[in-house]
Amino acid sequence: MSKITLTIDEQEIQVEEGTTILEAAREVGIDIPTLCYHPDLTLHGSCRVCVVENLDNDSLVASCVTPAADGMNLSTRSARARRARGRNVKLLLANHPNDCLGCDRNGTCELQDIVYKMGIRREEIEPLEGEKRNLPLDDRGPALKRDPNKCILCGRCVRVCEEVQGVSALQFSKRGFDSVVTTAFDLPQSEINCANCGQCATVCPVGAITEVSEIDKVWHALEDPDKHVIVQTAPAIQATIGEEFGLEAGTVVTGKLVNALRKLGFDRVFSTEFSADLTIMEEGYEFLDKVENNKPLPHITSCCPGWIKYAEHNYADLLDNVSTAKSPQQMFSPLVKTYYAEKSDIDPANIYTVSVMPCTAKKFEKDREEMVDSGYKDTDAVLTTRELARMIKEVGIDFNNLADDEYDELMGKSTGAGTIFGTTGGVTEAALRTVKEKLTGEPLERLNLGIRGIKEAEVEIGDLVVNVAVASGLGNAAKLLDEVRAGNSKYHWIEIMACPHGCVGGGGQPLPVNNEKKDKRAEGLASIDKNKYVRKSHENPMVQKLYDDFLGEPLADKSHKLLHTHFKARAKN
Repeated sequence: MSKITLTIDEQEIQVEEGTTILEAAREVGIDIPTLCYHPDLTLHGSCRVCVVENLDNDSLVASCVTPAADGMNLSTRSARARRARGRNVKLLLANHPNDCLGCDRNGTCELQDIVYKMGIRREEIEPLEGEKRNLPLDDRGPALKRDPNKCILCGRCVRVCEEVQGVSALQFSKRGFDSVVTTAFDLPQSEINCANCGQCATVCPVGAITEVSEIDKVWHALEDPDKHVIVQTAPAIQATIGEEFGLEAGTVVTGKLVNALRKLGFDRVFSTEFSADLTIMEEGYEFLDKVENNKPLPHITSCCPGWIKYAEHNYADLLDNVSTAKSPQQMFSPLVKTYYAEKSDIDPANIYTVSVMPCTAKKFEKDREEMVDSGYKDTDAVLTTRELARMIKEVGIDFNNLADDEYDELMGKSTGAGTIFGTTGGVTEAALRTVKEKLTGEPLERLNLGIRGIKEAEVEIGDLVVNVAVASGLGNAAKLLDEVRAGNSKYHWIEIMACPHGCVGGGGQPLPVNNEKKDKRAEGLASIDKNKYVRKSHENPMVQKLYDDFLGEPLADKSHKLLHTHFKARAKN
């Protein structure tokens, strides 16, 4: 592609033809504010916060959607450009709720950040204030909460749901002042085909879409002297929660995380990596059973609850291909109220189980009516990474200076295979490590399936060649599943993660986020796997003890009762 030359703020630069003005400015370190723009989504150009002045014709243009042209002379700092940007931001603020201190996005709000950088003062907004919207909150679902009064109509949530996830659960409705982002027929999000993945929350620049908070529930349990409160932490958390305390993305803070949870008052701190290893045992043996007994293939993984709900709405005819193995979260919790309760001589009625997850869909998963195999509600509460960080900050714990601590023993030991569950391709690699070694006695070479879309590989296991595919994001999953539905799929194993990049890009992770941060988070998890002494699930001594003392063997009756589940068709719309 040919190069063009233009001038921005008196700097002459060369860029590839087709580059937008915004991209060209960023190449030379010029920061132009944006709100509707997102690098992973189509261009929108609606907020006009990114306008710059074209000095050749005295026009103001939106830099995010305007291609740079050869010979252009632009100013991002002219009085006219600054006044226009300031006016557009003030108009947004004139109709925006003034409750920053109580907002979940306080401190990570992009609108708040722009206001600070522009030096906009309260008295400048007051003359523009008029009628404010007073629309009802949609907070009936277990996972996500929508506040249309905070919405700035940037369209990011609509675009990510349609373009990346292929769900199209959100849409614009009405016009002018009455414009709103809503669901089909204005139904609550809990009653539509929403996957609860939370990608809308990750791209929302303000607090219009957030997780449903369970912080108060967890504090109440911790303060109840009759409750024995157990917490499990998902693999991805240890490489992401540090961002909430100013650390670089991908910084591994496992020991500090465990210490912080103990200081919050949890009676036992365990790792979900333990039950990720368990998932590998159950799902690996399930795959072997399908291969050996000519059962429906491809085998499709089931550990992502956002993907499962999406399948129930859109691919119910393929549910027989989906593994019956529960997610690691939902394997862990019934074992706490059976195996752990028995070993610790504690009445399971007094045990309260909390999980810390990168995922908003886990909140939905815990409330599925079938998740009561322990005889009780298996998982009582789910905290996102962001919610746990708020709790740690609330009590004044100096997270960065905490000493490293260790998980509790009985259900805290894990392998590198359990760790890599937190990034796309990790489930596949972890499972095939066990499958290959069980069948051939030979170790599996590293697959490196971490991706941002679809990736495939051929894995030789003795005389068997296993064709695997990994999909990250529901839009990519649909491409693979349409092939399966049409009978054109060559794959034996398909892994699907609802969120791009897998759990490191989950809907409950620290904000703001971009692909670079997600890559660093995945690298952090890979470093844990690389440095673990035991890297195969079937070699986890605590998992071996669990089978010897309690479950028997993979796919046995007790394993099937506690660790497997069923799925159901849901209405498509």
